[in-house]
Amino acid sequence: MSRMTILTEADLRKIVTLDLEAVACVENAFHALATKAVAMPPILRLDIPEHRGEVDVKTAYVPGIEGFAIKISPGFFDNPKLGLPSLNGMMVLLSAQTGLVEALLLDNGYLTDVRTAAAGAVAAKHLSREDSQVAAIFGAGVQAGLQLEALTLVRPIKEARIWARDLGKAEVAAKQFAERLGIVVRAEPDAERAVAGADIIVTTTPSDRPILQAEWLEPGQHITAMGSDSEHKNELDPAIITKADLYIADRLSQTRLLGELHHAIKAGLVEESRTFPELGEVIAKAKPGRASDRHITVADLTGTGVQDTAIATLASDRAKAAGAGTTFES
Repeated sequence: MSRMTILTEADLRKIVTLDLEAVACVENAFHALATKAVAMPPILRLDIPEHRGEVDVKTAYVPGIEGFAIKISPGFFDNPKLGLPSLNGMMVLLSAQTGLVEALLLDNGYLTDVRTAAAGAVAAKHLSREDSQVAAIFGAGVQAGLQLEALTLVRPIKEARIWARDLGKAEVAAKQFAERLGIVVRAEPDAERAVAGADIIVTTTPSDRPILQAEWLEPGQHITAMGSDSEHKNELDPAIITKADLYIADRLSQTRLLGELHHAIKAGLVEESRTFPELGEVIAKAKPGRASDRHITVADLTGTGVQDTAIATLASDRAKAAGAGTTFES
């Protein structure tokens, strides 16, 4: 007899929030990726061009974790015209010992949002200056707010600037973020001015052309780019990769294909065979992180299956503790 628990988005929002435990679980996942025999196949990608649809499937087995997650993540970008959200999805958690399904997490992308923001916090914790107080966020959506919130968990952020192509959206977002986080947040109509004097810059958009330029950068800044999770997306001027003192990938094999590094290689600025450290290696102290307060650092986050297994396991553990969800026996 096997037991399976179904957790809805409402269930999951009650038991999993963006907090230090969520950040630690993602940090541990990256550490495992660098130090253990993690099995993480390349992302399975399905394109449905006539409906502007794409579906990503990610998974990873981490030795020492009792379960592994398979995440199905659809993005259908004409959905808002139909009154539907453009992103949704779910995670299936299976036993690493028996392969039986243990939980179905109908999160509609919520857990992905949390683990993506947590990864931003991990990158900032290990790569930005410890005294970073000013953040510039490119984008005005859900992830923009979560990335800013994540930064406040690991750095003494006192001020944030929000830039988006739609200034109206940036103004609404800035007001919401300020109320939620209790810090000074303002919309900035000029992207270059948003960057001036910022300690940490986070790009959170689906842009297919660079929105952050190399000549705007100043010594000591840290950049986290997390929007380029498919080949056509590109937020950073490729010259930023060569201007940075330190470039870090979440998974180098992925950033060569999907991330900002992919565009620097395509532009002929970086040799395809050149190696760079991964975030897990910096966390594990196998590779050095920031070496100077004047260095410019870049984290290229394309999203990894280990993050999904980590957050799904955290959700399942918290659900068991809270008696949440609906359990079936078969």
